[in-house]
Amino acid sequence: MKVLIVDDSAVVRQLLAQELSKDPQIEVVGAAPDPYVARQIIAERRPDVLTLDIEMPRMDGLTFLSKLMQHHPLPVVVLSSLSEKGSRVALEALSLGAVEVLHKPTAAHAVGDVVQDLCRSVKAAARAKVQTVSPVETRSSLSMTRITNRIIAIGASTGGTQAIEFLLKQLPHDCPPILVVQHMPPTFTKQFAERLDSLCRVSVKEACHGDLLARGQVLISPGSLHMQLRRSGAQFFVELSDGPEVCGHRPSVDVMFSSVGKYAGQNAVGVLLTGMGRDGAEGLLNMRAVGAATIAQNEETCVVFGMPKEAIKLGAASQVLPLNTIAGAALAAASAPESSTNKPALMAT
Repeated sequence: MKVLIVDDSAVVRQLLAQELSKDPQIEVVGAAPDPYVARQIIAERRPDVLTLDIEMPRMDGLTFLSKLMQHHPLPVVVLSSLSEKGSRVALEALSLGAVEVLHKPTAAHAVGDVVQDLCRSVKAAARAKVQTVSPVETRSSLSMTRITNRIIAIGASTGGTQAIEFLLKQLPHDCPPILVVQHMPPTFTKQFAERLDSLCRVSVKEACHGDLLARGQVLISPGSLHMQLRRSGAQFFVELSDGPEVCGHRPSVDVMFSSVGKYAGQNAVGVLLTGMGRDGAEGLLNMRAVGAATIAQNEETCVVFGMPKEAIKLGAASQVLPLNTIAGAALAAASAPESSTNKPALMAT
């Protein structure tokens, strides 16, 4: 039986391929670092079974599993250090159609401990009957317990406090999670968040290290710290740090956007608003390169057309819009089905 290994760790891919190949009934036909490469190998080598990690850049394993079961169902064994069988992530993977979920060892020398179970699961999966799961069925099976994987990231500087207030006041109470970096002194960001919270239907707070992302919540980076998106299984959270300034700023929009691109990929929307300088331009370009929707505020409605202008010059913005249409466009992009418009070249068909 032909097996494809999908895992972002080169060491794990090598070890799993080596160990699985020792079984005479198993042929490892490929090892992919992410779902985009996996898709190409699936088309070319037609594997019988996939082993799939959950925490990967560009597209997480649960999102890939959902898409796979909708469009090209294959038996999948989820192998992840973040997916012990009793956890919510494991249950979600199983509900999406995974045949089995196994715990990935945390150290290379421990791979051998799970090989027997993995071989058994791969062989069982090869005999399993998998069926196409429609988007409606997927949503129904997850109901309200599904963890959102859509994120809106907003960056701004000069003129941004008004622009952010205008934008957030248009959003519904259950909008996707939102991260905001506004260049502002540290003593002001908490007050800024509290003001917005009193004015908006969404919940707004100054971010704390380790805050989990949730629907209807806006996290604003403290004025003295970088804010980055991180992921644990299917759950997103923020990490705060006091590293060096980037583009002359801490927090930096570039730092935040780049982390969102890395961990949320095409499931994110980047919005770059009015501001002086170029902070956010490179980060927005990074987001677009991995398939995220990207929006820059137009010159006519900017207080300072610096940051959006630099992003537009780089080709980082998929849309250039006036402020009064950005909220609607961001929500539409966050709820839209996958589109090829912003995908990296690897995804072109």
